[in-house]
Parts: sequence; C-alpha cells; structure tokens
Amino acid sequence: MVTSHASSSLPASGAVQIEPASLTPALLGESPFWHPREQRLYYLDIPGHALFRWSEGDAAPQRWDLNSEPGCIAPLESGGLLIAQRNGLWRFDPDGGAYMQLADAPYDATQRRFNDGKADAQGRLWVGTIDDARQPHSALYCWRNGRFEVMQDGITSSNGLAWSPDGGTMYWADTKAHEVYQFDFDQKTGSLGERRPFLSFPVRAEGQPLSTYGGRPDGAAVDVEGCYWIAMMEGQQLLRFSPSGERLQTIELPVRCATMPTFGGADLRTIFVTTAREKRSTEELAAQPWAGCVLKLRVPVAGLPVHFARLD
Repeated sequence: MVTSHASSSLPASGAVQIEPASLTPALLGESPFWHPREQRLYYLDIPGHALFRWSEGDAAPQRWDLNSEPGCIAPLESGGLLIAQRNGLWRFDPDGGAYMQLADAPYDATQRRFNDGKADAQGRLWVGTIDDARQPHSALYCWRNGRFEVMQDGITSSNGLAWSPDGGTMYWADTKAHEVYQFDFDQKTGSLGERRPFLSFPVRAEGQPLSTYGGRPDGAAVDVEGCYWIAMMEGQQLLRFSPSGERLQTIELPVRCATMPTFGGADLRTIFVTTAREKRSTEELAAQPWAGCVLKLRVPVAGLPVHFARLD
C-alpha cells in the first residue's frame, strides 16, 4: 500500500491509501466497470486480447481469451456482456461461454480499432475508435436499431466518455489532442448538441521529461456530485473536476500510466483504476512494479453506477 497526499477541496479525509486489487498485471488495462448485480469488477487487456473478472478477496482475477483486441465492455440488461472489438461487436456470456458476433466493425479494421465506450442510461452503446497511425481519422459511434451511426468524427483517439448525473451532458475526449469536450445530450433521442471545450491540457514538448509532464486525458468517470474524474496517461495522476471545469482534486498514483477509473464496491465509494505496462522502459517497470495492475482507493463521494446496454 502507498499513501498519496492529494490536494482537494473535498472535506478533509486524510491521505489517500492506494493499493492493487490484485498483483496480476495487464499489458494495457482498460474499460473497467463494477457489476452491481454480481458485485464484481470487469476489465480488459487490449493487446492481451483478454477479459478479466475480479471479486473482492480474490488473489487473482478470472481470465477469458478473446479473438481480437477488445476496446470496451458493457453489461447487458438481458445478461452477459457486450464487447466492442477490432473485428466488430460481440456478445459474450462469461459463465456459459457463448461468444457471438452481432455486427462487423463499421471501419477498416486494418487501420483502426474500437476504443473507449459505454452505454447511456437508455441502453444505447456509445463507442469511439483509435487510429493505428494516430491520425485524425477516428470517430464516435452509437449502436442502436441494430447498426452503428457516426455521431462525431475528426479526432485521433476517442476516450473520456461519461455522462452527468442528470444525463443532460455528455463528455468525450481526444487523448492525442489533450482535450475534453462537452455536449448537450438529448436522452430521449440520443442526439448531441454542439461540441464545446471543457478541459485542455498542455501537450508534452519535444524532449520534455515525463517527471514534468502532466499527462493526457484517457478514461473517465463521474460521481454523484457531477464531478468528472479523468485518468492522465503518462501523467501518473487521477484528476477530479467540477462540472464547470475547476480542478478540485489531484491524486498522485504509484504508476506512470493510468488508463481509466470506475466506481465500485457496495457503496460505490471505491475507485478502481486500470493501468498499463506495455512499451514501458525496464527502469520504469522496476521502479513501478504495480504497472498494469488495477489500483483501488477509497473516496468520500460515491460514483454513478454503470449503465446496462440493451439490444432491443
């Protein structure tokens, strides 16, 4: 366990205790969510082509191998999981083993893949892409009525997807651009208003040491107060912002590459953070042995529960 002295406008809660949920690392952990019916944590290893499920007290998570790189997962209202993979959209039953493709990828899978995604409160799956060459050819899709619809495009690395507690605001990030955006969100129709800037972070300068770099916005979550939590890839920190964009809290992490937070536990006051170790230096991994592990920490404000995806 390590202690992070977080700067915060939250009520005083002392130092933040951070520890790994398990010591089983992923190459690139992503898309964590807490399943409220099972009281378990699910997450992915993208380059490892793997799905994990972890229960409190488990020394190691359960693992299932997948047939392509997964970008994101969402629980299905009817049971099982929805998995957006490089090669399309799939339904998977971890307990029964059924693994069925629902749709082909709506893009050239030799050039890009699905990335960050979540279901909205109405059960529509929103999922973005990442361009392999890191060019601005990626998009944000919505899966509804049995097909993918392009909702936004012109970015490089889709991330940071989340909704406000009332569902009226959607957040979305372009990791390479170091920017997070907001949209007015029509819950009934799933339509988006105009894209507007929410957060912007300094881009790493050529030759800038990582120790002075704040990182770039990756995965995100929202708490019951409407505050936006964002994992800063290569920045070694987890940040909390008010709905107006004021930084309220900075939590220093014991690993360089945090990828996405989610709220879990019975009271939704445990934050689980997936991390990465892929392509990191030998020296960094020696200094940060928890790289790739899921970290956990307790916070005073609960998060929003996961939304279940629907296929009807």
